[in-house]
Amino acid sequence: MIVVSDNDALRDYLDPVRGQSRVALVPTMGNLHDGHLSLVRQAKEEADLVVVSIFVNPMQFGKGEDLATYPRTIDADILALKKEGVDVVFTPGIADIYPQGDQAHTAIHVPLLSEPLCGAKRPGHFDGVCTVVYKLFRLVQPDIAVFGEKDLQQLLIIQKMVTDLSLNIDIQQGLTSRASDGLALSSRNQYLTAVERQIAPRLWETLQDCSQTLQGTATVSFENTLSQASDDLASAGFEVDYLELRSLQTLQTATDLSRDCALFVAATLGKTRLIDNIQISAAR
Repeated sequence: MIVVSDNDALRDYLDPVRGQSRVALVPTMGNLHDGHLSLVRQAKEEADLVVVSIFVNPMQFGKGEDLATYPRTIDADILALKKEGVDVVFTPGIADIYPQGDQAHTAIHVPLLSEPLCGAKRPGHFDGVCTVVYKLFRLVQPDIAVFGEKDLQQLLIIQKMVTDLSLNIDIQQGLTSRASDGLALSSRNQYLTAVERQIAPRLWETLQDCSQTLQGTATVSFENTLSQASDDLASAGFEVDYLELRSLQTLQTATDLSRDCALFVAATLGKTRLIDNIQISAAR
């Protein structure tokens, strides 16, 4: 395994193998957990050479968000990736990605899909995500890139960006990794206090209950079901940003199950913002 932080060094290593080896990219912001590593394992199954990037992207953090305190564990991350048999770890600095600073950099905006849900709550967030992912695509030039379903809105946006910009990259999705009690693995889970960590699994439990209810009878009120679920989460101590049923194709609000949908939730527990989702196949 090699670790490179320079763009030219990355190209020098990858250029000779292009066309001979199938290259996969797993973009991360580091502080790796088993959810990230499951994406790495998936990439290894699909490709001959795996590149993992570690870059805490300032462009996707809004004012007052946790950029300065976002957990950075580069030594432990590199050790974990070495154990997984990763070929290249790319650890660029801010100047490598944004030579003139992120505020002066061209941004990529994916309309419609980036506007609801986390896009409404975190203006500019997905522009930052798309911009850094596009730059990583240009630097690595992968055949495959793997993204987790936990960040489902992000996954859908990346898929559309790749399609719209005619990028010849196979975007693969990895299943959400969960703790034994159902909480989706996330680097931000470590912000939870011991008491909050006991409450946090209610988020996934609520999504499962809602999904079952919505699919249970033809006469169920979607609005009342989601409203009651939000109230239950609030009673448990969450500050709910949104709990919504959206079409997977457009991310428009869904009022029935005639198309593939997903329940999306974002809620803050203490100082920690948690997101999750559950997909619901169209009624046949």
